[in-house]
Amino acid sequence: MKQDIILENDVVLLRRMTMDDVDSIALVGLDERIWPYLSVTLRTREDVEQYVKIAVTNQITDTEYPFVIIEKQTGKLVGSTRFMNISEQHKHLEIGSTWLIPNVWRTAINTNCKYLLLHYCFEELGLKRVQIKTDDENMRSKLAIARIGAKFEGILRQHMIRKDGTMRNTAMFSVVCSEWPETKGHIQKLL
Repeated sequence: MKQDIILENDVVLLRRMTMDDVDSIALVGLDERIWPYLSVTLRTREDVEQYVKIAVTNQITDTEYPFVIIEKQTGKLVGSTRFMNISEQHKHLEIGSTWLIPNVWRTAINTNCKYLLLHYCFEELGLKRVQIKTDDENMRSKLAIARIGAKFEGILRQHMIRKDGTMRNTAMFSVVCSEWPETKGHIQKLL
């Protein structure tokens, strides 16, 4: 995947995560409300350094492409997302590991991010499928994914082990290339 992907509109800027982002992520990412449904919890600056180091390494090895999310109005980092489970052979990937700071929950930030990411996937990369999944108990995330027009595909039962050792059922959503024009129009109306 291209080294420097920059996606932006009037609301958000998504750019590649680098080690230079540690301070900004540490400033906003230590809010406990962000992490209950994610596979990591950032509690200390050391946690943030390790998190960013792994993300940057995965980008270098072409297994993921991590972005930071910058709110254009303030110029501040408000979250992160990434391309993951990338398959060039099968022309699909997953948008995942998305987190946002609580004060931008239920704002236009996530919708704009997903629009830019999906647009890039289908119109620049020519992908056939983009999947988005979440913990089946994460109602806020499931509603946000469905709101943008991704199709619910089902539940992957006992799909992952959570940080606390309990089993997670995963809600699977996707957008496929034949649906992109309709989904694109739907998201554009939301914007």
